Amino acid sequence: MEKLTNKEEEIMHILWKLEKAFVKDVMAEIKSEKPHYNTLSTIIRKLEDKGFVAYNAYGKTHQYYPIVTKEAYRQKFMNTAINNYFNNSYKNMVSFFAKEEKISVDDLKEIIALIENEK
Repeated sequence: MEKLTNKEEEIMHILWKLEKAFVKDVMAEIKSEKPHYNTLSTIIRKLEDKGFVAYNAYGKTHQYYPIVTKEAYRQKFMNTAINNYFNNSYKNMVSFFAKEEKISVDDLKEIIALIENEK
């Protein structure tokens, strides 16, 4: 699975949310600066080439839908990030967020409870 560009990820988040969408539907959901319609269409076709989306054709228009789940993409790239930036250590990752004050004690307690309930 290939890493997506920031814009491609933004489009995939929209497609994951909508589940099925025409280019105009995706355009309507873009919160940041909207690209030209043809540019957006090209990005979506690149996502198709990369194996992230497929489409149903209705005449000359296409309704796109994701074929890679958000969970599969998240798992692949979180594992890569943990490996590349935290020496494949979840402990190092959690420590990093704790030191950066991005995770609270209550969050950590909740994580511990989740782990203990899985056993």
